[in-house]
Amino acid sequence: MKIKQRGFHQQGLKTLFEDNSETMNVTFGTVRIPPGECVPSEGLSSHLENEYSIILKGELQGESGGAPFEVKAKDATFIPAGEKHWAVNNSEETCEIVWLLVKEK
Repeated sequence: MKIKQRGFHQQGLKTLFEDNSETMNVTFGTVRIPPGECVPSEGLSSHLENEYSIILKGELQGESGGAPFEVKAKDATFIPAGEKHWAVNNSEETCEIVWLLVKEK
């Protein structure tokens, strides 16, 4: 497995590594969402990969695939590729998440 290190910060988003093998693409990272912040800031988000997340700290409310959700620390989530979603941190604490994007080839 060849791993490309690529650390960047953009509004609390950090990619820890990417692996593009013959069978799948994997991207692994973290994100910090401050209180009052909505992700994305406008509209909905979707991507070509399945998204797996673990909430380390804080909580979020939002909508995924047209269904409302609430998550808190120690919860794990799955958002299928192509599913439109958004989230907002309505708490007083920054929400910290570890995420994984996986796309099979």
